[in-house]
Amino acid sequence: MNETAAFQKSALSFNAVCKTFVEGKRTIPALVNVTFNIRLGSISSLVGPDGAGKTTLIRVALGLLRPEQGDITLFDTPIASAPSYVQTVTGYMPQRFGLYEDLTVSENLDLYADLQGVASDERPERYHELMKMTNLQNFTSRLAGRLSGGMKQKLGLACTLLSSPKLLLLDEPTVGVDPVSRRELWSIVSRLVEEKHTTVLLSTAYLDEAERCDNIILLNEGRILDQGPPDSFTRGLQHRIFEITSDLNKRRLQQELQSAEGVLDAVIQGDLVRLVMREGYEPKKVKKIYDIHGIQIDSVSPRFEDGYIAMLDAEKGGLDAQGVEFDTAVKETKDGIVIAVDHIKRRFGDFYAVKDVSFQVFRGEVFGLLGANGAGKTTTFRMLCGMLPVSEGSLSVSGVDLRTAAAEARARVGYMSQKFSLYGSLSVMQNLRFFSSVYDLTGRRREERIQWALDQLELAPVKDASSGELPLGYKQRLALSCALMHEPDILFLDEPTSGVDPLARREFWKHINALSNSGVTVLVTTHFLEEAEYCDRLAIMVDGEIPAIGTPLEIRTQAGTIAREPIVSMEEAFVTLIREQSKN
Repeated sequence: MNETAAFQKSALSFNAVCKTFVEGKRTIPALVNVTFNIRLGSISSLVGPDGAGKTTLIRVALGLLRPEQGDITLFDTPIASAPSYVQTVTGYMPQRFGLYEDLTVSENLDLYADLQGVASDERPERYHELMKMTNLQNFTSRLAGRLSGGMKQKLGLACTLLSSPKLLLLDEPTVGVDPVSRRELWSIVSRLVEEKHTTVLLSTAYLDEAERCDNIILLNEGRILDQGPPDSFTRGLQHRIFEITSDLNKRRLQQELQSAEGVLDAVIQGDLVRLVMREGYEPKKVKKIYDIHGIQIDSVSPRFEDGYIAMLDAEKGGLDAQGVEFDTAVKETKDGIVIAVDHIKRRFGDFYAVKDVSFQVFRGEVFGLLGANGAGKTTTFRMLCGMLPVSEGSLSVSGVDLRTAAAEARARVGYMSQKFSLYGSLSVMQNLRFFSSVYDLTGRRREERIQWALDQLELAPVKDASSGELPLGYKQRLALSCALMHEPDILFLDEPTSGVDPLARREFWKHINALSNSGVTVLVTTHFLEEAEYCDRLAIMVDGEIPAIGTPLEIRTQAGTIAREPIVSMEEAFVTLIREQSKN
């Protein structure tokens, strides 16, 4: 058989596979008559909302879960009759790969080589190849716990590839890593397919990643809504996609468009808003849109994300366009400055995580803090929240000096961490009661705030569920509720949408925009750089310093000057600035 014919063979196929889970008296369908075929030597992606069944599908394919019915074939071998065969031909990297952080990079490789039965005489060459591929060759003696997030992901991938698997299954491999590391991981995966003819199936919350794949499987509530190459999802969307600019601030423009008749989706993209209209509607014929002052409407070609949103909209019968309502009393400062950071440094022994950082944030502003993994963003956040003392310099929050009155400052701040800081063994209601008591809410006021969270963030249907078992989108809502329980002046969001699906991201930012409009100041870090466009201003952190600060347009202009060509993508601007700073 020639190579072209071999590539048409199936690497993995599902035929009418069903899987259910039992929770108390409820039977929850996780996979419902799932049927698909993955071509040998291709990259396929699983996409869909939280709880759609993506992780379950991967675990069923690996034989870690048994389906109630249906057939699964792996390289022409039914896995039901040969379960041990799966381990010999597959590599699996779960969302939280189990690195041993007290072991070095080399020791982790040795451990996983032992587990995968890699012969001792094969290891030196394999280690050298994988360390070169992941660019970790200079870090083999470093403890895994001392690696950045992106480097940990690359080490996890190297450990997964030790036995040279024919099928590689990756469950959201780029969650929580910066854009530079994301590009490096994708380069590795692409090289495996091109050079080793590895077949790859991955799940992802990043739709731009899915668009790079040969085949996409869209899941919702355990069912396949559609599958095929990326361009197959945009059929029927021609003449329904538009780019809109006006005299309004882009966040205000987005809010106006979201509530207009016939609008399916409105999302900020650079300095404009990308608009998806429902079938039969034209923006120029919708009065609320046409009457926006200074509006300019341009028709553009659809992309995969537009098709994804349209398909889920049809499935759900409409997407919610409204943000939550906030009733907050925000303290005014005389000059409008709510956060003042003046030459702060943070030292851990001889290492400076934050070297010399200064910036100001104003009342009601959404301020983004961007940077690669290990750049010092989270350390800066923790100092601003009063969780870490500064080594040098000064900072104030809501007019309060954190060095002299940290407790008073903390009372005015809400903090939502990367891991959401929820108590997984407690129910949603128990978490709400706990955090309200932490913020000294009592009596009627406490009950009012808890009811606000249940109503406005739609937590009532899951109020008795264990928070640790919630889908990621619900965990995000609960964490936001807890951070806002005491109606803070300032909200700190540390990568709040990491790993969250596009619908949940849209919903989250509607809430943040409503919060900002009420006068609350928001400071946010994110690795999803399309979100950075939602910010009024941005600061780029590199190695504990800030080489660039300004509006998204100013950041892109600065990067364009370095690249000597116009840059329209915030991700491209970020990568350009990071690489330029690394040269210095």
